[in-house]
Amino acid sequence: MTQTVPTQLPAEWRDFFALTKPGVMRLVIFTGLCGLLAAPGNIHPILGFTAILCIAMGAGGAAALNQWWESDIDAIMKRTSARPLPSGRMARTDARDFGFFLSGASIVIMGLAINWLSAAILAFSIFYYSVIYTIWLKPRTPQNIVIGGGAGAFPPLIGWVAVTGDITLMPVLLFLIIFMWTPPHFWALALFVETDYAKAGIPMMPVVKGHRSTRRQVLVYSLLMLPTVLAPWYIGGTGWIYGVSALVLTLAFIALAIPVATRTPVEGDTMKPEKRLFLFSIAYLFALFGALVVDRVLHYQGIVA
Repeated sequence: MTQTVPTQLPAEWRDFFALTKPGVMRLVIFTGLCGLLAAPGNIHPILGFTAILCIAMGAGGAAALNQWWESDIDAIMKRTSARPLPSGRMARTDARDFGFFLSGASIVIMGLAINWLSAAILAFSIFYYSVIYTIWLKPRTPQNIVIGGGAGAFPPLIGWVAVTGDITLMPVLLFLIIFMWTPPHFWALALFVETDYAKAGIPMMPVVKGHRSTRRQVLVYSLLMLPTVLAPWYIGGTGWIYGVSALVLTLAFIALAIPVATRTPVEGDTMKPEKRLFLFSIAYLFALFGALVVDRVLHYQGIVA
């Protein structure tokens, strides 16, 4: 009598989509689009769409490679245990192959359709996230988010270079804005999911340095964001619409960071200030880059000086 061996069904398209981290993808696409729209010059709408698609594909590929490498860690953490790999809905090799395919295709299409400088930056951003951050920094140092923040800061730079074909000070400042924004944004999250990281052995700042040090650094980086986000205004790269918006939004960010930095949680604390800062930080980046595009478009049309 022949024994029937159960066959694992292939993963659904929803699982492959989940590998791209669609929640993070929204910010990637938006900031990349803002960099493209704010850049001087013109790009054909189809080519512009292609550039943003490549940015999204590259980010999705890097996210898939991140989950392939960290599947054992994701299985330990409550926040990530329902992902396709730790839940057993997908084979690790499928996630790896999907990640390499998206990454490679995004680089080749960007180079052939747009320009090879933007493709090179896209390639480096994928390497930065999937290798420098995921494999090297994250499991080794509490500075993983500080240094690794560059991984998520590339999209507006890539979008800008897709239009202009070169790198100037303005897109570098857009990169630096997200680079400085990442630590307070992520540490606010890490403060209320610290036990997950501790259980998985990931040396996030609250786990290694403690809450007091992490909270102090949340405020320090929030304060450092102010001159960084105002820099495009200082150099004349934007007008008053962006400048005023950046000032008001960042002061609000700092105001929310102060209670996070100065309080000491008690047992059973719901961490409302930390959650409030984390949620606001996401809205902050959308609003800041939205103001940048509005400012630049109105400037190009001669509506504002």
